[in-house]
Amino acid sequence: MTETTTGTTTAKRILVAEDEAIIRLDLAEMLGEAGYDVVAQASNGEQAVQLAIELRPDLVVMDVKMPVLDGISAAEQIGRERICPVVMLTAFSQTELVERARDAGVMAYIVKPFTATDVVPAIDIALSRWGELKELESEVADLGERLETRKAVDRAKGVLMTKLKITESEAFRWIQKTAMDRRLGMKEVADAVVAGMEKA
Repeated sequence: MTETTTGTTTAKRILVAEDEAIIRLDLAEMLGEAGYDVVAQASNGEQAVQLAIELRPDLVVMDVKMPVLDGISAAEQIGRERICPVVMLTAFSQTELVERARDAGVMAYIVKPFTATDVVPAIDIALSRWGELKELESEVADLGERLETRKAVDRAKGVLMTKLKITESEAFRWIQKTAMDRRLGMKEVADAVVAGMEKA
């Protein structure tokens, strides 16, 4: 619900998207009472996407059936932009809708009518899943980056060993020292070595 950082409590920022004004206002009030900060309210899917892009909330609670752009399509766009998790509100628990929502990247969903005891756990689950997903994505990116760096360094070592008649460890030390001296990444130095030496 809230997260504590060095003694201060920051409420999670939530965007509410629901075309029925009464439900929207009730939900916003319910979330406020539960300790969340409702940063904006949208009455259609297109508006929800625009507000999400603009405000970068921590989470969007959105109805499935909405005018202009339905909730699932809106959730898809918000997910594609990697903005935040989406919790879906639905009056239907149809399998097809649930599957579409899941494929759109919806992290949790709540069936109407709902109470605060339905909403809060769904938000917690969505935020937790989103956190895990972001962590996994950055690990995968790091792994990919490390692999690319290692490949580039190996190529550059080979070039240096051939051209300068030095050992593999000397070539590695040369790349490492050049990267430190020039405040560059080892991959940048390795790429420059390969590009430069191949032309020579």
